[in-house]
Amino acid sequence: MSFALAAGVTGLQAHQKMLDIAGNNLANVNTTAFKSSRITFSELLSETIKNASQPTGSIGGTNPQQMGSGVGVAGISPNMTQGSIVNTGNPLDLALEGEGYFVVNNGSQDVYTRAGAFAVDANSNLVDPATGYIVQRIGSIGEADGFQIPGDSNIKVPYDVAMPAQATTEITLAGNLGADAVMETVQTNVMKSNTALQTTAGDTAITTTTFADLSGGTYSGATITVTGIDHDGAAIGPSNIAIADDGSTTIDDVLTSLNTILGASATATLQNGKIVVTDAESGYSLSDINLEFNNGGTADVEMPSYFEVVTVGGDEVKNINITVFDSQGGARVLSGAMVRTDTDNTWDMVLTSISGDIDDLSFDNRRISGITFDETDGSFAGITGGDSSEFTIAFGHDPGNPQTIGISLGTFGQLDGLTQFAGNSTAVARDQDGYEAGSLSTVSVNNEGIVIGSFSNGIKKNLAAIQIATFQNPAGLEAVGGGYFIGSANSGEAVTTQAMNGGAGSIYGGALEKSNADVASEFVNLIEAQNGYQANARTIKVANEILSELTNLIR
Repeated sequence: MSFALAAGVTGLQAHQKMLDIAGNNLANVNTTAFKSSRITFSELLSETIKNASQPTGSIGGTNPQQMGSGVGVAGISPNMTQGSIVNTGNPLDLALEGEGYFVVNNGSQDVYTRAGAFAVDANSNLVDPATGYIVQRIGSIGEADGFQIPGDSNIKVPYDVAMPAQATTEITLAGNLGADAVMETVQTNVMKSNTALQTTAGDTAITTTTFADLSGGTYSGATITVTGIDHDGAAIGPSNIAIADDGSTTIDDVLTSLNTILGASATATLQNGKIVVTDAESGYSLSDINLEFNNGGTADVEMPSYFEVVTVGGDEVKNINITVFDSQGGARVLSGAMVRTDTDNTWDMVLTSISGDIDDLSFDNRRISGITFDETDGSFAGITGGDSSEFTIAFGHDPGNPQTIGISLGTFGQLDGLTQFAGNSTAVARDQDGYEAGSLSTVSVNNEGIVIGSFSNGIKKNLAAIQIATFQNPAGLEAVGGGYFIGSANSGEAVTTQAMNGGAGSIYGGALEKSNADVASEFVNLIEAQNGYQANARTIKVANEILSELTNLIR
């Protein structure tokens, strides 16, 4: 009877643990990323009543006689299979599909979890808000932009950090320049000063306005220096227009002198306070002009910093506009024109105007000459004469540091930028790399675990890469509560990587992994545990009744 009682007790204990495991699984059926467990049984060591004997010449062998002593728990192992993924709409809810664990730090050590319900704390750290454990990153993404601190693996989500403005350094052009396109009327080059001359009273100057009306003071030795290029590319000046010492020289006097300097190539007039220079002949033109006021006295006249090209001379002109940014993030509308030259398969790009306060835009920095195309396939064939493909502009807020803007025309011999085919001209400014200052608006995470910040200026930046840990034997991890695990002697060392690399799975933003506990299976386990418990209880009851009968024999 002692064997039956002992075995029954072990059966009760084992099935009680089975019930406990099923109960825990059911309790966590809605716990984020919970991994269910299962219990396995094995029989306990048997008592050998009689050993086995081997056969002899006259009698056969006998088997051993053993009495079992019950059942024991062979193991409780976690089920590390993938739970289903459900969308939550919260961009910082993260789910892992495949192998791996998020790495978070509790202040003393790294721990691992599949529960990715993260948020941003008051110090801009990405954390598990239930515990405050900080999510860890890998690599150097975000350090160059100042979003992450080098040497610190905590992920910062910089809602409190402004993105500085970036001045435009490159404009990318793409599209076709019509090899045979011709405008209805051959255009005549017309230039207009970017600012109007005004009197000290704030009125727009007219031809009879004197320089004394433009600015008070003395004009002793004052001149206007004229430099430039005419229609055919010949140099204009430098030539000086003298201003009377008493400032009595009128705008009309200056125009007369200017027309003398221009000769037969162009004519200068005044329109609404702006000086307008019109070529004498139509067609492709290299015209440009610059006026500079020089004074030995006390007067100061603000001359135009450059001349806008109102109409570009040529028989085929394609205008291009794009918004660019200066070093302070100020938006400037840059207008240019692609004009076909008198040389076959060759075009120029002219910066016709740029909005805002311009300190200087000289004629030798506003034209890209000799943009050529292959006559056979229309591909970009480079720039003749080694001319640079860039513009240089000095803005009024920082005249000492001119801004250079490169123009990307395409790859030599390729059709990935500008082309020259028959048909209409469709060239456009496709992109530029500058932007204004901005602040972080929203955050998202892609499948590779890159935290992406969207800023108020429309720019997206990579903020950090989420660190993922993989283990040789995930089932060997030790649960420490709260959905966290730590490594054990049988899990293997944590191998840190990035999602979708090194065997790690992919990350889904705005989603969470559900518990992998299956209600139906756990109900079956409950029934099996109950049946097993009842059966073992019956064994004890029967054994007890037999013992009671035995004690009754002596009465």
